Amino acid sequence: MKITTWNVNSIRKRLGQVQAWLACEQPDILLLQELKCEARDFPELEFAALGYRAEIVGQKAYNGVAVLARIPFEVRLRALPGLAADGDGPPEARYIEIEAAEMVIGGLYAPNGNSGGVEGYRRKLRWLDALIAHARALLAADTPLVLAGDFNICPDDDDLAPGALAPDDALVRPESRARFRTLVWLGMTDGLRALTPEGPIFTFWDYQAGAFAADRGLRIDHVLLSPTLAERLTAASVDRAARAAEQPSDHAPVSVTLA
Repeated sequence: MKITTWNVNSIRKRLGQVQAWLACEQPDILLLQELKCEARDFPELEFAALGYRAEIVGQKAYNGVAVLARIPFEVRLRALPGLAADGDGPPEARYIEIEAAEMVIGGLYAPNGNSGGVEGYRRKLRWLDALIAHARALLAADTPLVLAGDFNICPDDDDLAPGALAPDDALVRPESRARFRTLVWLGMTDGLRALTPEGPIFTFWDYQAGAFAADRGLRIDHVLLSPTLAERLTAASVDRAARAAEQPSDHAPVSVTLA
């Protein structure tokens, strides 16, 4: 079972690249973030031609998450429970949850937290607190659980290149890192770090100032596994070749393989 998460930074701009990647890598499940389109504008038929069913939680111009799968699945949630909408509009399109192969898989795109001042950062923390509460409930019921996506958190100093972020950036602030540690302390295993416990691993490189060529990156895309699934982990990788492609997303696909 191969599960991949990929922030594509506009699915319509990256359609050809994602199609080519799917045809080559053939994951069982691909979780996408930052679609930047409404569900009606998602290229569903193009992926169906490759054998992938799509379920989309879209939003005009911003955010957006989706599941592409070549195995049967059922959608459980299209929004993170326990999270009230900010303002008068609907919740932002940041979470989708499915059940497949006797496991629950949540695809997520956490708020960045650097915009909107103090309140913008508070929204990030509220969103992460809702994710923690949801994960705690599922784990208490012994649910085989995968949480994967763009968490917008660098958990440790090895997860960013020296000088890549200011110390007060929302991705590295102590409160953000504490939320990630809480998920781990609940019993979740960081798939990449389980197999590469030390040293830099990056999943994102900014478009500016030659960050990719200089390998000034961040690790903000993660796959967390509940205990029974962590025992099945056989491989975890970041596909840097996708980031090196022409007109790429600024994120690379992150994959785990379960026996």
